[in-house]
Amino acid sequence: MKVAFIGCGVMGEAILKSLLAKKLVSAKEVTVSDASQSRCQLISQRYGISCIQDNCKAIAKKDVIVLAIKPQNLGEVAAELKGRFAQQQLVISILAGANLTDLMQGLGHNNVVRSMPNTPAQIGQGMTAWTSSSKLSQAHQEATKAILGSLGKEIYLSEEKYIDMATAVSGSGPAYVFLFIEAFIDAAVHVGLSRQVANELVLQTVLGSAQLAVESGKHPAELRNMVTSPGGTTAEGLLSLEKGGMRALLTQAVIEAHQKSIRLRQK
Repeated sequence: MKVAFIGCGVMGEAILKSLLAKKLVSAKEVTVSDASQSRCQLISQRYGISCIQDNCKAIAKKDVIVLAIKPQNLGEVAAELKGRFAQQQLVISILAGANLTDLMQGLGHNNVVRSMPNTPAQIGQGMTAWTSSSKLSQAHQEATKAILGSLGKEIYLSEEKYIDMATAVSGSGPAYVFLFIEAFIDAAVHVGLSRQVANELVLQTVLGSAQLAVESGKHPAELRNMVTSPGGTTAEGLLSLEKGGMRALLTQAVIEAHQKSIRLRQK
């Protein structure tokens, strides 16, 4: 594949890095266009690729265009690129809040994918939800799966409304997990552990628990029960969490994030 990146911030660079690492593209087949000259220089030096400040030139003769600009710049960039796409080109957008209709109308192009990657994609452990226009060919679907799958795991969602839901879960989810980890470490320090020891204990506990959930295939409730002895320390700790309304708070957080995603898309 010959790939162009329009914008190359943190997530755009994560995709670029993954594609090169998995050898899905070579450096000579990639062109990056970014409004920041210093960013262009950095990306070019870091990966040995062509980085320019001309969006129209960047997409010429490319198979796939990854749209990785800031959402507030979509109008300006879309106006610049509208009518410049060849019929067979595929556009993959990672812009939060930009819906398929706006993307297709703004770009004047039908082969468009809307995706929502998350930050663990930076280390190849991402979860990316995506949907597409109805006219996407089988070849374009396979290309999308390969590109987004290079970030970790990808999942196709048949209706765009599910992207807003995925945004509230996997898109925003890492922040919920990081907050839990932060609070967990602080709690460990509070009972007397050094911050260094607390950090190591908590991170490996979270990592190992998630991996066990993945590999065992057991329901989380079953795994929780395996740890919880009657009248034991775990039961006492879980009771405190339930009294504090942890489940209800997490549910409300996802609901609020979902509603915010809808408002952003409508705006």
